[in-house]
Amino acid sequence: MDTVLSFLIWFLLVLAFPIHARADLPGTWELLVPDAGIASMHTAVTRFNTVILLDRTNIGPSRKLLPKGHCRFDRNDAILKRDCYAHSVHFDIKTNQLRPLKILTDTWCSSGQFLPDGTLLQTGGDLDGLKKIRKFNPCDANGSCDWEELNDVELAEGRWYATNQILPDGSIIIIGGRGSNTLEFFPPRPNGAVSFPFLVETEDTQMDNLYPYVHLLPNGHLFVFANTKAVMYDFTTNRILKEYPPLEGGPRNYPSAGSSVMLALEGDYSAAEIVVCGGAQYGAFLQRSTDTPAHGSCGRILAMGPDPVWQMEDMPFGRIMGDMVMLPNGDVLIINGAMSGTQGFELASNPCLYPVLYRPDQPVGLRFMTLNPGTVPRLYHSTANLLPDGRVLLAGSNPHVLYRFDAEFPTELRIEAFSPEYLAPDKANIRPEIVEVPETVRYGGKFNVVVTVSLPVVGIVEVNLGSAPFATHSFSQGQRLVKLAVTSAVPDGDGRYRIEVTAPPNGMVVPPGYYMAFAVNQGVPSVARWIHVSYI
Repeated sequence: MDTVLSFLIWFLLVLAFPIHARADLPGTWELLVPDAGIASMHTAVTRFNTVILLDRTNIGPSRKLLPKGHCRFDRNDAILKRDCYAHSVHFDIKTNQLRPLKILTDTWCSSGQFLPDGTLLQTGGDLDGLKKIRKFNPCDANGSCDWEELNDVELAEGRWYATNQILPDGSIIIIGGRGSNTLEFFPPRPNGAVSFPFLVETEDTQMDNLYPYVHLLPNGHLFVFANTKAVMYDFTTNRILKEYPPLEGGPRNYPSAGSSVMLALEGDYSAAEIVVCGGAQYGAFLQRSTDTPAHGSCGRILAMGPDPVWQMEDMPFGRIMGDMVMLPNGDVLIINGAMSGTQGFELASNPCLYPVLYRPDQPVGLRFMTLNPGTVPRLYHSTANLLPDGRVLLAGSNPHVLYRFDAEFPTELRIEAFSPEYLAPDKANIRPEIVEVPETVRYGGKFNVVVTVSLPVVGIVEVNLGSAPFATHSFSQGQRLVKLAVTSAVPDGDGRYRIEVTAPPNGMVVPPGYYMAFAVNQGVPSVARWIHVSYI
């Protein structure tokens, strides 16, 4: 009888105080496309609110056919000499419709960056793509834009696992790559490939200096991180201006990569903080160990400070191959990846299904928040990209040499979206809507943004510019969030508020190009409007 009574008391307590299920954690998931036809190794969002998804060409049949009469012929392809399958697609985020694209040369582990005119520059790869330069001039969802392979220019050196970064003048710097301890520029400069000894110094017996983390600092120099070391680099004079202390905790770049972001630039833009999180233990790649625990540590450093040191903190989970996505309000979403193993084909296990929110303005120890877990493992060759509506697009994961669907972690063709807590229904009444914004702004000028909000505005409504990076291998090349100087929102009638905004001062703070302009009210972003930042 006592046992029965105890059970009844326990049952009533459970009903009165339910245990929080994982669905109660912040954030929601949605399946956008059950079968995209390709696994996206590289992903970029365009100013037309479309997304370019790109795999590699020498991977055999995908699940998406090219249009009739558009097959690719390559006598050197070891698998398909007549290839009628798409290895890139054009995705419309409004309708979730896909259109196959044709890529000719191999884009395996390549790099990319948007040019000031909104064209995607895509560089390197393997085999016949090693020195190739490609362009994609985006169009709206009804257009027929496709890849263009440049035949009148090529890279000075082969670039496989390199990193691209747009510079203040709108040119692109391309750094590193397997067997390439150099850098070069696009448009090409007369000196071709330039020696970059830092990459030699950071190479170890399993490489660990590939896909270096490159951030353009607001002083016009580059923060370059590889393996465990970082430097401030003046690309105009080819000089190392500063060597930072090593980051403890083991290697952080491919094939042991975690991820990295530069936190939001704001105020007078005189400070820039870099965060590097996660990674594999040294030796996991050489030993092909799938169960070696990943790093859970993060380092954060004031890159332009007089005596910078790494401030260490720990994520809730160890994570290899996690993507770090700058959200419109300045928080960072850490998503995808595994808790054991390393990068490479079939070298990771224990998927990390829990996203984590990193809140930079909170004290150490309170910055990480665990979010609602997903159900789709996204391991090697997966991507994460911020969308203009504030969601984060998740695509890819193919830890196999070819497409394989009968494995523990199969090739992943589903496209998902994760909605951070700021998109929860109970925040809809404070979510702003941009109703007026200029299409083009010039450096240093002032312009107005008009928003509507259901509830009265209290405090400042931010206007923040987010870049559209090129995401691959757990690093978003060219990722940037800049909080512009604004005045208080002034009522403008009919629930409208007018905000005076000061454009960024120069291309060191915001390189020329197209950006997502978000109005952010109490941490809740609007749907972005695309604006073009330029010198003229």
